[in-house]
Amino acid sequence: MSDIKSLLEKLSNAHGISGWEGSIQQIVKEEIAPYVDEIRLDKLGNLIATKKGVAPSIMIEAHADEIGLMVKHVDEKGFLRFIRIGGWFDQTLLNQRVIIHTRSGPITGVIGCKPPHVMKDEDRKKVVEAKDMFIDIGCISQKEVEDLGILPGTPVSIDRTFASLQGDRVTGKAFDNRAGLIVMIEALKRTKSKSTVYAVATVQEEVGLKGAKVAAYGLDPDVAIAADVTIPGDHPGIEKKDAPIEMGKGPVVVVADASGRGLIATPQVIEWLAGTAREFEIPIQLEASDGGTTDATAIYLTKSGIPTGVISVATRYIHSPVEVLCISDIEKAADLMARCLETAGRYFKN
Repeated sequence: MSDIKSLLEKLSNAHGISGWEGSIQQIVKEEIAPYVDEIRLDKLGNLIATKKGVAPSIMIEAHADEIGLMVKHVDEKGFLRFIRIGGWFDQTLLNQRVIIHTRSGPITGVIGCKPPHVMKDEDRKKVVEAKDMFIDIGCISQKEVEDLGILPGTPVSIDRTFASLQGDRVTGKAFDNRAGLIVMIEALKRTKSKSTVYAVATVQEEVGLKGAKVAAYGLDPDVAIAADVTIPGDHPGIEKKDAPIEMGKGPVVVVADASGRGLIATPQVIEWLAGTAREFEIPIQLEASDGGTTDATAIYLTKSGIPTGVISVATRYIHSPVEVLCISDIEKAADLMARCLETAGRYFKN
């Protein structure tokens, strides 16, 4: 379990917003290289590792990207305006420290806005929107900023590091979806599956499930499992009737998400995942949600259809710099995926 924690710290502290996942892919490559026969990058940047075997062929995947920002404009006084890359709740951005990733190296900045002391009373009562924020890197002119290599299109990520909480709970940025990457990595290390396995660290999930769609089309596996995170309802501000999943109760098997507009897993897929969990006495939680979706939606609608399931890790405060999860949930999720790789042949016969 300590290995999982240290790997999560390494991946969480690394930076890779949608479209700039290279540093994350390199970590994944180093971790899985001894367990596969070949590794390659496709044209979009997905990392595809192949472990050769027999039918059925199985794609296991997790997205490598995190939500972030991108420089939109530099004003005459050296302040940076930005766009959001992925789904941000604007309140979480204000007063964050950020890293601007230039070709010559990282530059630190902070996100600011007009101070409340000079706001009108009605404005103080409103949530500050991202469009009214800016990044301050300490420069005093547009030229000074541009001389540092900061131009429109430069990627920006949150400057926040991993920390331990009580018990086996930890906090950090980008657990969505570095936790899923670890589930995939650890499953590949632990499995004794004889099947052909494609382990894929996909790109640009947070901006439209793009990498998964491309990778699934090229690989055309017999079945697939996506690893991601999901929202628990075990903290103040949310009721269990809206999100009955809990941290520390084991991996989550998704039956349907986005009120069915995303994935609706077939009964065969659910029996594969849940049946394997029963067989190996791995505690699971079943989820039907009306929230977001995952790469599984893009995978299972590819070509003539690919039976696809999701194994998720309950994670609080997702899409924020202070996400929280239980290391034991990642551990059990990895075990479940590893065993599913071994039982797939019983459920999916050509």
